Amino acid sequence: MKKTALITGASDGIGLELTKIHASKGDDLVLVARTLSKLNELKGQLESEFGIQVHTIQKDLSVPNAAREVYDEVAKKNISIQYLINNAGFGDFGFFHESDWEKQAQMINLNIMALTQFTKLYLEDMIRQGGGKIMNVASTAAFQPGPLMAVYFATKAYVLHFSEAINNEVKEKGITVTALCPGPTESGFKAGAEMEESRLMKGKKLPSSKEVAHFGYHKMMQGKAVAIHGLKNFILSNSVRFAPRSLSVKIAREVIKNG
Repeated sequence: MKKTALITGASDGIGLELTKIHASKGDDLVLVARTLSKLNELKGQLESEFGIQVHTIQKDLSVPNAAREVYDEVAKKNISIQYLINNAGFGDFGFFHESDWEKQAQMINLNIMALTQFTKLYLEDMIRQGGGKIMNVASTAAFQPGPLMAVYFATKAYVLHFSEAINNEVKEKGITVTALCPGPTESGFKAGAEMEESRLMKGKKLPSSKEVAHFGYHKMMQGKAVAIHGLKNFILSNSVRFAPRSLSVKIAREVIKNG
């Protein structure tokens, strides 16, 4: 049976690489992003190279109820989704009290609300279908608070905990939910979050979006609940539980701040 993957944030970074992986496996695609020109260019390339069908939807998922609008548009085309990949998200850098509220609200809407609504809508369909796979892109930021990126870290903690809980609820129904937790990755994220000078990014050789995407795809296919990319990230993420919380917060700030 032909399968279809819906991927958000599909026009660059990890999302773009995941579209290429699914296309190479013969999956049809529904690609969602804000920039239609990039999506249509990608559509042409993938359909020509892999002989699949690619549907593109231009949507700003930081707008309330945008996920429902995408779902309805896909349903009208009678497209059934077997893989849901909630990849779209962004971060922000700086003191929370100095931040732009509208940007923080958009981050919460995108990183949490859209992801949760997509999961709810397609989970109901997958239960009726008797199977399916969901990947929610979290982060190693999910494992501790993050001064100077307070809202971003908090949204990713939500994604991790939400995904683990839902995976437990539905695994006996033939559905798996995977929380992909990459560390800092070479993508458009650091520019979007204005983090080029952060100690977390500056001068570091970061893994590529392609590496992270391939890791995430394989862990999703295996039904892994939590997938932390990289041995160092795995060790650091799990070591947090053994340190006093106040110390973890101090260390996080030192790592994140500009240096």
